[in-house]
Amino acid sequence: MAGRTVGAAPPARGGAARPVAQAEAALVRHYRRLVRLAYLALPADRDRHSRVLAAHAVVQRALPFRWTRRTEPAAAEAEADPVYAELRLRVLRAALRPRPAGRLLAPRAWGLRLFTPHGGEEDAALDRALAALDAPPRAAFALRAVEGLDAEQAATVLRQAGAARPEEAVDAAAGVPCGPDPEPSAFDPCAVRVQPTDLLRRRRTLTAALAVGVLGFTTTAAVLGGSGPAAPAPPASAVPPGAADPARLVRVAPDAWQHTARVDFSAWPARGDRREDGALLGRALTAWAQPGPPSRAEPGTDPAPPVEAPHLLFAGTVDGTGVVVLYDGRRIARYTDAPDGGPDGGLDLARADDSDVTTAGALALRRQGATVRYLLAPWVDSAELRRIDQPDAPARPLDHPEAVTGPVPGGGPADCRGATLLQLHSSPVIAEKHAFLLADLGGLVPAHLTYSPPPDRSPVDRPQAPQSDRATSDRSQAAQPALSAQPALASREATAQDALQAWARTGCAVPDGTPGVKQLDLWAFAVQPLPQNAGSAAWVCLRADRWNGEGSAATAVVLPGARGPQRTGGGPGRACSRFEQDTVAWTWWRSPQGSEYLLVAGSRRVTRFTVKGQDWSADRPAPDHLLAVERPSRAAVQVEALLDNGGRIGPPH
Repeated sequence: MAGRTVGAAPPARGGAARPVAQAEAALVRHYRRLVRLAYLALPADRDRHSRVLAAHAVVQRALPFRWTRRTEPAAAEAEADPVYAELRLRVLRAALRPRPAGRLLAPRAWGLRLFTPHGGEEDAALDRALAALDAPPRAAFALRAVEGLDAEQAATVLRQAGAARPEEAVDAAAGVPCGPDPEPSAFDPCAVRVQPTDLLRRRRTLTAALAVGVLGFTTTAAVLGGSGPAAPAPPASAVPPGAADPARLVRVAPDAWQHTARVDFSAWPARGDRREDGALLGRALTAWAQPGPPSRAEPGTDPAPPVEAPHLLFAGTVDGTGVVVLYDGRRIARYTDAPDGGPDGGLDLARADDSDVTTAGALALRRQGATVRYLLAPWVDSAELRRIDQPDAPARPLDHPEAVTGPVPGGGPADCRGATLLQLHSSPVIAEKHAFLLADLGGLVPAHLTYSPPPDRSPVDRPQAPQSDRATSDRSQAAQPALSAQPALASREATAQDALQAWARTGCAVPDGTPGVKQLDLWAFAVQPLPQNAGSAAWVCLRADRWNGEGSAATAVVLPGARGPQRTGGGPGRACSRFEQDTVAWTWWRSPQGSEYLLVAGSRRVTRFTVKGQDWSADRPAPDHLLAVERPSRAAVQVEALLDNGGRIGPPH
């Protein structure tokens, strides 16, 4: 690394040490603190290897040829060593405002990659929190946690270093969890690990003498020196530093899920009979570090290599094939070690951030034909299977030795052919008697099924045959009790009998049954008694929410005698979600006597309907949120609903 050689200098005439010598001595004495400070404050867009080298470069270049102290008196008086305070300012200025040319002039360590050791879960959480901040808040965190300054002192130092809004930076840093160790080794660029980069590639293409010369470098300042010409960087296709090293994998304790409030994939322990198979784990890590044609990423999933060391969730032999499952805090990666590079081999990636006890309840471990084996969460006490089209049939027990299930029929609710659902029961340590349903949509993470019942509508629960629009007056409708004040009911698990019945009748109308769906919710927003005592119509809105935040909805109605649900509208957006809880839908229906009716239903806050046809219209109050209009024949119509707050909505599309 290009930089001034530091060391003790002889005292100047008169016995006083020269200013530059004082600075050199302070740099040597506090080198580790300064490098740590630079490492924390440098931009988070660099990988750890580049940040390690840049941190050392920033500190070693902090010594000028001439030394003139510029520390403000107030800051100097607060410091026991004002020379160190000035050095710290110079380091902060360089780290907070890195020059673009600095990366071109940064030192190189060809053939070796340097990175700070991986800590535990707390260090990984701290690293993620710091990566989300700009440089000034990260520097403020280092000044508070590592340097031991209070908020006012840290703001003063940042102001002197040129930070625009130092108080805001200190406030932002205050929200970062520090953990029990304020100076974890995961953030110490002086305690680095060394890994070869593309060792096998270089072995095939370089001479043995050059390889020996490269690997002969040490991990001290000689490696970081760079006083001569910079060596060429490794090719972009090379495996990142240590990416294929199984030792870097994070493994949590088998009972970690029992002692954490974060019950998600990060609490899964490593399972499987090949957890210590370094060769298999290395191939899986290499496949993720070098995404290529064998890699398959679900829609909305970033195929890039992991930034930090992933968690090992599983490594074992499943149906004669090696399988490895990894998790990097945002994505699940499943590596299948297919023999001879078969089509079933390679890497599959799926979003899995913001998971919980239900959405992290199971993973698709291995698919063969129309069946799938699941790996269950450690908090799953028992597992069962049930057919979505047989709500009255009891669930069948599902064996899962070593948390791996037997082959289960695949396919989700959208296929309308009686999909098999996975019903899981959580341990009482998590929640007492908690059961939930998961549906296979062909991806790595099955979708969580929920059910939103309609609000309590006592008058509707006692059906009365409504008169047609021609015989129904505004006065009679206005006399009915208003129900718009009824509160919305939150989504719940779809395991109760009413939820199972609703999913059996309308489940195959789901708007999205593709991989990447996190949750499928069925909202039964209306039950409409039909004219002429013809029974009742069940109105539902089915919503699919994807892991990437996108979603879609579809309204549907189940009419007497129909073989399945009839979709009435829908499309992408947030309709029928907790952010858009009002909906309206309509359909044509022919009574057993042959009369044509326009049926309209709305959610709890709908108070009035306006219907416009080609040569007719109807504008009626709807205290029960329902409307049935008899017409001679079907034609194009426009339906609009008035809400109790004065807003107007139309059917989702």
